Amino acid sequence: MSSSALTEPTFTGHRPSAAGDLSVETHGIAPIPEDQRYGSPARLFTVWFAPQVNMTGVFTGALAIVLGLGFWLGLLAMVIGTVLGSLVVGYLSTWGPRTGTGQLPNSRMAFGGGVVLPAVLQWLGTIAWDALVGLFGGQALSLLLGIPFWLAVLVVLAVQGAAGFFGYEVIHRMQAVLTVVLFVTFVVFAVKLVGGHAIVTPASISGADLAGAFVLEVTIAFSLAVSWASYAADFSRYLPADSSRARVFGFTFAGIVLAYIFIQGIGVAAGDVVSEQTAEGVRSVMGGGLLGGLALLIIALASVGSGVMNDYSGSLALQTIGVRVRRPVSAVIVAALAYPLILWLNGADTATRFQDVLLLVSYWIPAFVSIIVVDWLLRVRGRTTINPAEEPTDRRDAVAAVIVFLLAYAAAIPFMHTSLIEGPIAKAWHGADIAYFVNLVVAAVVYGCYRVVRGRTSASVG
Repeated sequence: MSSSALTEPTFTGHRPSAAGDLSVETHGIAPIPEDQRYGSPARLFTVWFAPQVNMTGVFTGALAIVLGLGFWLGLLAMVIGTVLGSLVVGYLSTWGPRTGTGQLPNSRMAFGGGVVLPAVLQWLGTIAWDALVGLFGGQALSLLLGIPFWLAVLVVLAVQGAAGFFGYEVIHRMQAVLTVVLFVTFVVFAVKLVGGHAIVTPASISGADLAGAFVLEVTIAFSLAVSWASYAADFSRYLPADSSRARVFGFTFAGIVLAYIFIQGIGVAAGDVVSEQTAEGVRSVMGGGLLGGLALLIIALASVGSGVMNDYSGSLALQTIGVRVRRPVSAVIVAALAYPLILWLNGADTATRFQDVLLLVSYWIPAFVSIIVVDWLLRVRGRTTINPAEEPTDRRDAVAAVIVFLLAYAAAIPFMHTSLIEGPIAKAWHGADIAYFVNLVVAAVVYGCYRVVRGRTSASVG
């Protein structure tokens, strides 16, 4: 993709002009002009808190019990992975005000035309994430209304597709409301859980198996948090260029970390209740009746709040690929394509399928982060803002970025642990999956060294 592609007519359009402007946003991946920015970094807290407070987070925490870690080790592993992943997202969120552009369009500076590769993976990933959160929303609505699961999923996807159609400002407003509603609901759930359920369960495994399971849970929690890295700047791109970077980082980081620790902590505590009967498990803890029904409704709303983020970022990814479809339409496309995947996830062995999709959809992200960060640090020196539409990308650097991206993924395969890919090293380490971290480090070292050597060579020639 050339720089000028960012400003093609299909990728521009109507933009919200201020907080509360709920008109349809037709603007796509083109940079937001600096004189048309608005808002405060504080709104990033709710836009990142609400999407995490859903049954996907609860189920991820419950996997610690499924893996045999018990309460305290499961909680520790979850916190470590969450903090590490959230540091990445918080940092990338600071790019939004500095470029006025979403995360995938920003990555064109490093990848050039090769940005199509991570953009396709991102687009497919948003469909998978829609399925992971829509699964629980569909289950909850099906139980609440007594309707078939397939119909309940259609209702959930239709609502989130409508919100994604309206775009940026509607999403921010929705998440601000959902933050309060979801927090109160899950606090009540936690209180009910503590009152009638043994939450501090001991580890059921020991020795090397325990160490392997601990590392795997760290990676699972990390994968959940770092999966937002390819979305990060999408929800800060309208902020004024002079927005405090510390506040942008802080509110993004705090929103993700506090939400995940809160919701995954509940999952660890309720592991044996929700590991295979998620929505029904919540209703039973709530005691059924009106309170149980309300909880099911909130779970369905929570899946909408998380899913709409996927639809929005997926719409930007589709445009980054080069597909000339208006942003509102492409957001609806993402929601629609998630439907068959949700039905598959619900088919059988939900825990295994959930874990596999959770890991597989994001294995590529750490290398992507390393490459774009190296390029950014070399490019941004001495500059407060950057317009990606005007930035040159050397063809050799772009080709190197794609090659390193693929090499880093290949290097990580022996360390992967899923039912589809069981690397020999992960297997020897009793299921300890460190593929994400291998992917991150290999890409950072190889691409970083390449750019340093390349820069010195260019300087000597000059």
